[in-house]
Amino acid sequence: MTALAGCAAAAFVLTGCGGGGEGGHGGTGAAGSASPTTMAPVPQVSPAAVKPLVGRWVGKAKDYFQFTADGRGVWMKGEHKLWSGNVIPGGGREFRFSWKGGDPKTASYWGVTLGEKANELTFAGTNQTYTKVKVKG
Repeated sequence: MTALAGCAAAAFVLTGCGGGGEGGHGGTGAAGSASPTTMAPVPQVSPAAVKPLVGRWVGKAKDYFQFTADGRGVWMKGEHKLWSGNVIPGGGREFRFSWKGGDPKTASYWGVTLGEKANELTFAGTNQTYTKVKVKG
């Protein structure tokens, strides 16, 4: 499977629809009829806790993650938003992503791990590595 197909497949499976993100619907059929999962509320996150992630991280499939100092993030492929929400520090170099407005405390596949040198991260959903874009200037 190509990296692009892997990203698209992961986004489809993880969002339960064709690219929704937090506002997406559960789809139809068996996936849409599953009982809702109760999640904890998204915790307040300090800018210092997400500072290592702030910026743009580009993958080989021409997709990227963009994170801001207030803890918000987005995963984009071209003009398609694959995910948007909040980043939640998970301890150490691990960060999980909010899901449908909640905190999926056990969804280890829905987050990133920052590399030791802080210039790469790995998205657990696809096991793809992303490189931080250097700011010009």
